[in-house]
Amino acid sequence: MNYRDGIIKETEFLTTAELADKLKMNVQVITRKVQSGEIEAYKIGKDWRIPEHAVFNWLESHSNKHKKSKSKTITTSEVLKVTEQLPTQPSKRKFLLEYILTNFEPNKVYSEHEVDSIITRYHKDSKAVRQEFLSEKMMDEINGQYRRSPEYRLSDR
Repeated sequence: MNYRDGIIKETEFLTTAELADKLKMNVQVITRKVQSGEIEAYKIGKDWRIPEHAVFNWLESHSNKHKKSKSKTITTSEVLKVTEQLPTQPSKRKFLLEYILTNFEPNKVYSEHEVDSIITRYHKDSKAVRQEFLSEKMMDEINGQYRRSPEYRLSDR
């Protein structure tokens, strides 16, 4: 993805301190991984900026889950680009929905605008994704407010 594709507009960037806080790791460990190139990042002034997709890719590469056969593996790049339509293949559709869902904190209440702004990072039709979240019982909606459903469990991919 390059600048013309909207990398800055469509990507959330984290500092090393923010990522360390999210992952409950030491900032120096994250900084070393960034400096060595293990985690993709951009140095702006004295600070490193880490794109959200780089964090996901790094975490996936360090997962202890068994890799599925190549014919059934869904690559991150297949589903993380901003899409016009939800994938029709059920496994890709669920993967995308669950990936977007991980951006919502459990039990935190979000306005419709907040939900839409998170969804539009990955999919242009936020209303369709919101409806999918509700129909799949991934989110609950009460009086125009949304929250990630505590009963929904992410699949093991």
